[in-house]
Amino acid sequence: MTSSKIGGLALAAMITTTTLIAPQSAWSAEQEKREATIIVSGEGETTLAPDMATMTLSVVRQAKTAEEAMKANNEAMVKVLADLKEKGIAERDLQTSDFSVQPQYRQDKATDGSYQAPEIDGYLATNSLAVKVRDLSKLGGLIDASVKLGVNQGGNIVFGNDDPKNAVTEARQKAVAEAAEKAKVLTEAAGVRLGRVIEISENFARPMAQPMYRVAMAKEMAADAVPVASGENSYTVTVNITYALEQ
Repeated sequence: MTSSKIGGLALAAMITTTTLIAPQSAWSAEQEKREATIIVSGEGETTLAPDMATMTLSVVRQAKTAEEAMKANNEAMVKVLADLKEKGIAERDLQTSDFSVQPQYRQDKATDGSYQAPEIDGYLATNSLAVKVRDLSKLGGLIDASVKLGVNQGGNIVFGNDDPKNAVTEARQKAVAEAAEKAKVLTEAAGVRLGRVIEISENFARPMAQPMYRVAMAKEMAADAVPVASGENSYTVTVNITYALEQ
């Protein structure tokens, strides 16, 4: 191969190499000129008096056979359901939340101190009902009446709002206003100007369920209507806003 050909190949290789490297250098330069930004967060909270509540009422019955336990349970629950409907609770606000029939075991101790194999000693039937109460003034009386009719377990009264949309919207507005105020203060302190909004994200925290009571009920509790305090529900929204900076 002549020297002129060799020189030509070397020059072509250099041009090819330069062509490959150039885009990488341009990409690196572009990365270095990345837009300056600031990320701020804001939190908004609103409170709203509840206008509804969901409570759980359970009928628990024990008997020697599963059939007897279920029969006793069904008889009590039929009375509870009929009474709730009679007191104005709509069919759509009544929902079975749990139903089970479970064997109960007994394990006797032998004369030598060891334990014998467990044996079934009876059956436990449980039927739990989720009840949505839209008139809170009736809540205490409904609990009282249900206990008289055979409910012997209950709990987890959760107060809520049928339509909290307006409260959540107000919380969002407060959160955005707080984030914008933070961005203004920070940029003024840093001597730069606030630019366009690049990104907004939101985190909405629903009110946590607050169990009001969770006890095994006895008929002695039914002397007076159960006192109920509903308080307020808090709706909290957190927003994160990314702004561009103009320097």
